[in-house]
Amino acid sequence: MSTRHFLTLLDFTPAELQGILDRAIELKRILRSGEIYEPLKNRVLGMIFEKSSTRTRVSFEAGMAQFGGSAIFLSPRDTQLGRGEPIEDSARVISRMVDAVMIRTFDHATIERFAAYSRVPVINALTDDHHPCQLLADLQTFVEHRGPLAGREFAWVGDGNNMCNSYVHAAHQFGFHLRIACPYGFEPDPDMLEQYAHCATLVKTAEEAAEGAHLVATDVWTSMGQESEQSVRKRRFSMYQVNPRLMDHAADDALFMHCLPAHRGEEISEDMLDDSRSVVWDEAENRLHAQKALLEFLLVGAR
Repeated sequence: MSTRHFLTLLDFTPAELQGILDRAIELKRILRSGEIYEPLKNRVLGMIFEKSSTRTRVSFEAGMAQFGGSAIFLSPRDTQLGRGEPIEDSARVISRMVDAVMIRTFDHATIERFAAYSRVPVINALTDDHHPCQLLADLQTFVEHRGPLAGREFAWVGDGNNMCNSYVHAAHQFGFHLRIACPYGFEPDPDMLEQYAHCATLVKTAEEAAEGAHLVATDVWTSMGQESEQSVRKRRFSMYQVNPRLMDHAADDALFMHCLPAHRGEEISEDMLDDSRSVVWDEAENRLHAQKALLEFLLVGAR
């Protein structure tokens, strides 16, 4: 049987993804009950970070420890990857020594090349094109608070970035509709929007996206690697801030999510994280539980 990887949400079937969400909720209950559950005892996760992170590192490392395994943090300073060793060679070597590899990097082609030469599952912990692990946590959070995803209206407000792309894939896989509002020139890839026109619609204003939505989600206006564009982006995105006034356009039971870290006063108002509709802290915690379910699925199998 060929090795399974998780590079985008399209790598799994809708049924498999739903199973992971259901299992994440169950694993959360198991952890909070104090039950010891160690399905990955003596297993090792290699964690390659070319982009820094708080939530990604803590969630994966804590998850492996709770499962009885261990994780190795690898930065470009710590490996030959940072000194120009071919990705293919690093994949061949690292995958002979660990049971799974998690990569957080820039170019999506990097993780695709690594996976092509890896003997073990490779997990996309973020690339410039996709952030599927964050979507698992977001969707778990919605299910916990509001139930099934199918038939819902979601809104994405801000940059048509990797998070937006993964929300489009999620809409396709889970059967909800996504409205996307971005400044001109910062929209998602037109070919992707055409391919997923059945579940994702580009609209002109943040208000149009939020109207009647069951979820409003956003991200920073300037991501890692885009710092030189910060002043331009702040001007172009000024009409795309998520704040309580915008949330009032959404459904009465709407939720607000942000993958964090947040820049208060930019993509969100100063008070948005503390709004009663915000579930960002549950969303952040669920990175742990969703990724544990993902690791269990890849290394043990569906439960």
